[in-house]
Amino acid sequence: MNYEGILNPVAKDIKPSGIRKYFDLINELDDAISLGIGEPDFVTPWHIRQAGIESLELGHTHYSPNSGFRELRAEICKYVKRKYNISYSPDNQVLVTVGGSEAIDIIFRSILCPGDEVIVLEPYFVSYRPCVELSGGTPVIIALKAENDFKLTAEELSAAITPKTKAIIINFPNNPTGAIMTKKDLDAIVEVLKDKDIVVISDEIYAELTYDGKHVSIASYPEMYDKTVVVNGYSKAFAMTGWRLGYVLAQPRLIEIMFKIHQYAIMSSPTMAQFAAIEAMANGDEEVEKMRTEYDRRRRYMHKALNEIGLKCFEPKGAFYMFPSIQSTGLSSDEFAEGLLKKEKVLVIPGDAFGDAGTGFVRATYATSFENIVEAMKRIKRFVKGCEGANDRV
Repeated sequence: MNYEGILNPVAKDIKPSGIRKYFDLINELDDAISLGIGEPDFVTPWHIRQAGIESLELGHTHYSPNSGFRELRAEICKYVKRKYNISYSPDNQVLVTVGGSEAIDIIFRSILCPGDEVIVLEPYFVSYRPCVELSGGTPVIIALKAENDFKLTAEELSAAITPKTKAIIINFPNNPTGAIMTKKDLDAIVEVLKDKDIVVISDEIYAELTYDGKHVSIASYPEMYDKTVVVNGYSKAFAMTGWRLGYVLAQPRLIEIMFKIHQYAIMSSPTMAQFAAIEAMANGDEEVEKMRTEYDRRRRYMHKALNEIGLKCFEPKGAFYMFPSIQSTGLSSDEFAEGLLKKEKVLVIPGDAFGDAGTGFVRATYATSFENIVEAMKRIKRFVKGCEGANDRV
């Protein structure tokens, strides 16, 4: 059979993830240190695991309601009100999804028609652009700048908006850069968007991992509440990546449409994970704070070490990533990442895996032990020194 004539041309043209080949390479190496995987090195706190185990022991092994257990939806609303002072109804403004990734996919499928434009901030989380394209939309890229600490400016946003703009997706704290948007930063963005019929998709999966003040959601602005779709979940803050659970907060009509897609494509989210999530949101603050404090310690050490090595890096104020420039080495992002892995057995991700604006940078995560980070910085220093020697000989 000739599948070339059968396959979806959009799917055929999408590039594979630029991260995947490095995960394959590191599996071939012993004594390697990974600064590449964006996953907490902490185990899900025991009381959360225990809630999941108890749900199995009690026989809760059946489908949940399509939109998630009402108890969980109510707990999500209480949590968001307590943390960010935003009010949602558990009855028609919350949808529990299989991770934040499903949420992003069904949002785009709910709102996009062929030719609709979606503003995507670059560097971006790897799934954003493919999800826009697979839903028939057209990505419009804003290349964020290191000199602005990878924040979005009102001027950049205004220049990107056209009559075809349907939505913008923002991700702060940001993956891959670690950038945040303060209230002052968001004030200027809200001024641009408040009178426009543009959906704001706010991916806030790293909201709890903010190290300079408290996270501010754009949905907390009264004039943006109806326009904003909040995506969040449990993977990062609660160290629950393998539980595959997220949620969407939005206005009832949009939730209604997303619900239909979720119902037919997924049916419902994992039952055991939902019981664990109820416990996480109700009683997990102390453990989240402990993990955040440890991430902050690692963040401050890695930031100082990278700059001392000569890899210029702005100070990220959120998530658990560094995004240093490697241009001083004379290598491309891919050459740097591949050379570092082969010569020093340290995995980082090329910045251009997150879009062209990441060219000349690499992403390094501090979601690994402090001891691993200390050793990785020694190896990176040695590798960079070798690059300088090679440049001197040219």
